[in-house]
Parts: sequence; structure tokens; C-alpha cells
Amino acid sequence: MKRFGKVDRNHADIVDALRKCGWLVRSLASQGDGFPDLVVARGAVVRLVEVKAGRGSLTGAQQQFMADGWPVTIVRSVDDVLEL
Repeated sequence: MKRFGKVDRNHADIVDALRKCGWLVRSLASQGDGFPDLVVARGAVVRLVEVKAGRGSLTGAQQQFMADGWPVTIVRSVDDVLEL
């Protein structure tokens, strides 16, 4: 049975901030299989973004996804978005 991921409280604010910074955003947060919450693109740059609450930690599936070599950016706040 597939487990669906939860969406952190800061998810909507981070998506809004990314869009205001010119990123195209596709949310896949409900996948729950270790795939990052967001796929974002601006021009030729595409990033996989995992949204975490302040002290939230990666799940085992998320850790494995990153250990497999996938480049994932973790953001916890709108300030993190501004650093992209």
C-alpha cells in the first residue's frame, strides 16, 4: 500500500516565494516515495527541492533517494529560497 507524504506548513509559502523569484514550480509532495516535494525550473536550470519544516528531518526513503546520487536542495524557509 502506498503511503502518501505530508505537506509541511511552510510548503505554500515556499512555493509562492519560488514563483515570485521566477521559478516554474511543480509540486509532487503527496508522492510519499522519497521523491522531493518540488521540481522547479528557471531557464535551463532545473532543481529538485525538498521542503522541510524548521527542524524536520529526511525520511529513510528521502535519504536513500539522495544517497543514490540525486541532487536535492533542502529548503526550510523563504530565506532559503532567496539563496537558490
